[in-house]
Amino acid sequence: MKVTIVGAGNVGSTCADAIAYKRIASEVVLLDIKEGFAEGKSLDITQTSSLLGFNTKVSGSTNDYSKTADSDVVVVTSGIPRKPGMTREELIGVNAGIVKAVTKGVLKYSPNAIIVIVSNPMDTMTYLTLKESGISKHRIIGMGGALDSARFRTYLSLALNKPANDIHGMVIGGHGDTTMIPLARLSSYNGIKVSDLLSENELSKVVADTMVGGKTLTGLLGTSAWYAPGAAVAYLVDSILNDQKRIIPCSVFLDGEYGQKDICIGVPVIIGKNGWENIIELDLNDTEKELFSNSANAVRNMNSALA
Repeated sequence: MKVTIVGAGNVGSTCADAIAYKRIASEVVLLDIKEGFAEGKSLDITQTSSLLGFNTKVSGSTNDYSKTADSDVVVVTSGIPRKPGMTREELIGVNAGIVKAVTKGVLKYSPNAIIVIVSNPMDTMTYLTLKESGISKHRIIGMGGALDSARFRTYLSLALNKPANDIHGMVIGGHGDTTMIPLARLSSYNGIKVSDLLSENELSKVVADTMVGGKTLTGLLGTSAWYAPGAAVAYLVDSILNDQKRIIPCSVFLDGEYGQKDICIGVPVIIGKNGWENIIELDLNDTEKELFSNSANAVRNMNSALA
């Protein structure tokens, strides 16, 4: 199985490293527009193989899309990163042009690839990719919900002082500081409702911390995070290539589900070898439905900048 990652920056290279280390794919190609950058990152990763015990072939290329031919999955991380004080919405002008060019380039050589979008604003870039590519909606997946849910589970773990792997929690809605919806009501620790273990104030803080999870890291690091986003991509790609049928919150195209049409936004979906296979419609309460509707309106407003 072959995976191409477009953009060899922090997120892209971390994703490549995780996929290689976990032996998710037999081949990983890093592609970047900066001369020698992808080649250097791939060589660095390759030099860890004898130490970490993997045989995944990792190579790099400077803007030569022919090297990406016959990829099963293409991950798009390219674009300018978010800087302190910058919203994801402010990235749309520059990154839309980049994503259009990348989509055209990868599909020329890998017409059957499943495309995973990481570039921000992620929901809008996912929608743009779907409209530009003309391929099946099931082959276009925005990664954001997987990352947001990982952050949610982390904050729940810290509040509960329990292992994150024993905690179930999900974030739906837009991948933005004000549009994501951590579903606290449906979260649990080994079958026990989290709401039975944390006070209302404690749970509210977890939700608030999750919603500014990316912004917090941007403020601390001076740029966007990369370890958790890279791991989230690897987790998603693993479910695709190994047909694991995991339920992962992702940004996908809705056509009536959750009362929404003609929009890409985060909802739980089954991820397998064909991309996203089914949308899981949760039984949201009235408050959650209102939050989701507001989130969809915000994403649509962002999408309007594509016209």
